[in-house]
Amino acid sequence: MTLDEFQESFWRDLWAPADGTARPPAGLAVYRNTALKGCVDALRSLYPAVHRLTGGAWMEAAALDFVRADPPAGGELQHYGERFPAFLDRALAGGDLPWLSAVARLDRLWSESHVAADAPVMGLTALMRIDADRLAPAQLAPHPAARWQWCADWPAFSLWQAARSGAADPNPPHWNGQGALLCRPEGAVLALEIGASDAALLDACAAGQPLGAALDGVHARFPCFDPGASLGRLLQHGAFATLTETSP
Repeated sequence: MTLDEFQESFWRDLWAPADGTARPPAGLAVYRNTALKGCVDALRSLYPAVHRLTGGAWMEAAALDFVRADPPAGGELQHYGERFPAFLDRALAGGDLPWLSAVARLDRLWSESHVAADAPVMGLTALMRIDADRLAPAQLAPHPAARWQWCADWPAFSLWQAARSGAADPNPPHWNGQGALLCRPEGAVLALEIGASDAALLDACAAGQPLGAALDGVHARFPCFDPGASLGRLLQHGAFATLTETSP
């Protein structure tokens, strides 16, 4: 047996009882308990807003349930827990914390933005130098570190931001829907509250739509949409990387 084969076999045996239908292989219980603790600690670190809003005991119980249902594929845990927000959706369906999975997704988006690839940031000044007739058919690409979410039902951004900043009272001033944009223009992840039309514009640009068509489509859905204000806000926050002009 090669070292790789041994490691794969050990990891498979370590998590074999995760569904509760088998006993742990002899001698592996201590390793499995250590691995469980490592996974729970990783989830606490990766989802700090969820941890703060629910408390240590609740977070540990939820994390243990998740790890047993969805153990990691390997020993590196810095990217573990991608499916934790979806797990919370299912676990909390019909319960008292219907907004928690949206907060968890913002924790996840922060982590993704933090480790995303570097790229130049398209600034507002650079965009304004381009003639309007050349802008409409061009494609404005979101920055690799840009992540966004629109939550129609809950003020997920306010809850998340209050928890991440350690606010004494995380209760938001209103319970309307909110959007969030996370970017990393200068090394640190920055967060901005955005509206539904801003999120729709980012979605359209990410889908590769020409800028003119993207703006028209958003305006059709949101009659009060101000394209100049929206573009300016997103560009100043570092949401876009490149503008690709089409050949005449």
